[in-house]
Amino acid sequence: MKSGRRARRTTGRRVRRTALGAALAAAAVLGIQSVAGAGVGTPVDADGNATRAQNAATKGEGPIKSEVQKLPLTDRGHGEATLTKTTTEPFDLMGVSWTDPAAKIKGTIQVRARSAADGTWGEWRNLEPYPAFLDGKRAGARGSTEPVWVGSANGVEVRVSDGTANNELPDGLRVDLVDPKKESTGDANDGGFDAEPAAFSADLPPTTPGPASTAPQPTIVTRAEWGADESLNNEGPIYLPGGKIKAAFVHHTPDITYDCAESDAVVRSLHVYHVKTNGWRDLGYNFLVDKCGKIFEGRQGGIDQPVLGAHTYGWNSESTSVAILGDHTTASSPASDAALASASKVIAYKLGQYGVNPAGKATLTAGATQNNYFRQSFTQGQTYEFDAVSGHRNGYNTQCPGDGLYPQLSTIRSYATGSVSGLGISSVGGGATRAGTGYETPGPVSVTWTTSTPNTFIHKFEVLVDGQTAVTTGGATRSWSTVLGSYGAHTITVRATHTSGKVTSAPQITVTVPGPKTFQPVTPTRLMDTRAGLGVPKAKVGAGQEVVLQVTGANGIPATGVGAVVLNVTATNPTDASFVSVYPNGTDRTSASNLNFTAGTTIPNLVTVPVVDGKVRFYNRNGSVDLIADITGYYVKDASGSTHSNLGPLRMMDTRAGLGVPQAKVGPGAVVDLQVTGAQGVPATGVTAVVLNVTATAPTAASFVSVYPAGTTRTSASNLNFVAGQTIPNLVIVPVGADGKVSFYNRAGSVDLIADITGYFSTDPAGASHVNLGPLRMMDTRAGLGVPKAKVGPGGVVSLQVAGAQGVPATGVKAVVLNVTATAPTAGSFVSVYPSGETRTSASNLNFVAGQTIPNLVIVPVGADGKVNFYNKSGSVDLIADITGYFIK
Repeated sequence: MKSGRRARRTTGRRVRRTALGAALAAAAVLGIQSVAGAGVGTPVDADGNATRAQNAATKGEGPIKSEVQKLPLTDRGHGEATLTKTTTEPFDLMGVSWTDPAAKIKGTIQVRARSAADGTWGEWRNLEPYPAFLDGKRAGARGSTEPVWVGSANGVEVRVSDGTANNELPDGLRVDLVDPKKESTGDANDGGFDAEPAAFSADLPPTTPGPASTAPQPTIVTRAEWGADESLNNEGPIYLPGGKIKAAFVHHTPDITYDCAESDAVVRSLHVYHVKTNGWRDLGYNFLVDKCGKIFEGRQGGIDQPVLGAHTYGWNSESTSVAILGDHTTASSPASDAALASASKVIAYKLGQYGVNPAGKATLTAGATQNNYFRQSFTQGQTYEFDAVSGHRNGYNTQCPGDGLYPQLSTIRSYATGSVSGLGISSVGGGATRAGTGYETPGPVSVTWTTSTPNTFIHKFEVLVDGQTAVTTGGATRSWSTVLGSYGAHTITVRATHTSGKVTSAPQITVTVPGPKTFQPVTPTRLMDTRAGLGVPKAKVGAGQEVVLQVTGANGIPATGVGAVVLNVTATNPTDASFVSVYPNGTDRTSASNLNFTAGTTIPNLVTVPVVDGKVRFYNRNGSVDLIADITGYYVKDASGSTHSNLGPLRMMDTRAGLGVPQAKVGPGAVVDLQVTGAQGVPATGVTAVVLNVTATAPTAASFVSVYPAGTTRTSASNLNFVAGQTIPNLVIVPVGADGKVSFYNRAGSVDLIADITGYFSTDPAGASHVNLGPLRMMDTRAGLGVPKAKVGPGGVVSLQVAGAQGVPATGVKAVVLNVTATAPTAGSFVSVYPSGETRTSASNLNFVAGQTIPNLVIVPVGADGKVNFYNKSGSVDLIADITGYFIK
């Protein structure tokens, strides 16, 4: 209801600046005293019958007796009047008034106040006059300015100038100073009810309660609680002639800068000023809201009643109002979120009493012929459509509620609609990763949701899994985690209940728990080579770039039913230190890496990567690099493949010692065959593939080694790539030849080869099945993830809890699949990964020299305590472990 300081001019007529005053004229314009049998000021019900007024000061400690100091101005002649610097009693709000409400001051009216705290004088502030007869032609009405809140002052100075050729000022000029902070009388009848007895015909609420609302009644500070001096209101309340609220108008107030602790005093001051200075019958607003969200009962008559206010000139007979304390004239001065939320609550409550949708429309009958701020013309007696929640400027020619608050009406409507807006699941994690249009998880999943509706409007959230409520939370909660206990697809959604009782549901997501998979070995086959354009375009993979490889539907791999593929991936010719991540197409890439290398090196590593849409992605971090991928097998989503059995790690072959094969390096183009079935605990029959950690050491030339089923034709696929003098390991899953042997081929020079078995695949149904997971980082000694933050020293061991972590089940896990990386070693060494609680063997998983970064895939049994151990032989080294899956029975 704040005046329109920058309001438009329409057809030569100045926009009425003061919204509150303009609205108060509605009592006369709308004929609210026309009900037969009702006297002046008598309240009427929806049927036009006289009702009893509610005196809100029937509880609390009684009214607070505010005082108004009235100091006359001195006429200086020539159209000027002043009040020189004057010491006063304490006051907080002030305005200037004069005797004849029809008289006008066209010049300037300026005031300033002295701070009671430090004695300094504030800046001069311009006051704008209210138009005349804003509350009708009432006895004792005065011309006046809008008030201004100064807060804790004890001195005043005023200067008024006519600003016209007449040099005339109205009679009775004075400054009115309101002190709202007088102590309570302590008795609701002590001094607060000394007006004519007939004016207070009822101390009780109306006999008929207001209608129930679709929205709850918010906490509202009653007139008694904010200390209304009811002796000022000797006319009683009036109710809407039709007894029904159809719309709500939003306002701001005069120039008020306040602390929230002062808001009660601000409301009292407005009340006193409107009545004692302006001569109005009561506060014009139905409700007021401060910037901290406190709601105040405004005009007298009952919070639950259709009280006729005086707030929006021409439209009061069918509406209610909410004023947000403060000046929101400029776009840079919007209302606070707390104020918007509280305004929405009281509007939802009042409109909900009469079945009005705050986001809908309302048809109102004009009570006056006038224009609004947007130059729309209204004719008295005709009907017009409004938003059910409108700004004052929509109905009257004023800037109110200001350029800061007016654009926020859409927010108020949204909050008040009684539904939770913008509800949606924003992120899914906790072990779940994106898979196509849904998500996959081995079981654990967490969901996070968002909404644009403030917590204060939300009664509760429910998370539904497969249509059933899994958990109910409060309105402030935004996340929840669980473990999906059964294989297959599950639907998850979030349902929100508004405080009005209305229910809104977020779009559901699908989270699949893939069933365990069995393994189908294949003869190692090259699928991708960026050097030759095989499988992908012929070009190095640049920094931050990716290539996508189709893996299903070719090279003997089925087009459907494949849950993961096992690839031997080699990085070669890198121009910079970098890493490569291999992950399912259609999913989000994690921080996990599969290959780590330096410029000019060639590094291979075995990768087990889930398949979502038949493709996998290869991401390179820095520089450019050629990538090669050879497939050695795949996992199917049924029991038609082989199961896994842990074994070892046990050394099966060492050309240096003549273990398993003759004692001699493998020469250029030479092949050695290793018997794997019937040896070191591997069954003699039923074995389809073995899992070997193969290490090449002391090579005399750059070369590569291929491991393949004995008795078959070797393909171009390789498993280890190395240069002269390098020691390098790699995990190999290789089918077993018909004679139970596997072959090792060396391309150039001569090299010693070592092979440690860690398990095998067979047709035995007692074996374990594979479950995809991640890749997810489980351990990083550099960051203290999973283990203490420290390098692993010489002879040192760290134990990593794998069962029950990162989506791995707490029980039933036979082995985990980890991509282990050694980085920043201070000396040549090796790392062994083995089950916690068991004796470490001589087998190694990573071999490296000082300063080298090297990865290797490890399939390691899980100890009885759910842990695996990492042993470092020499120097100190940082270790990283990313999990890609596990085997479960």
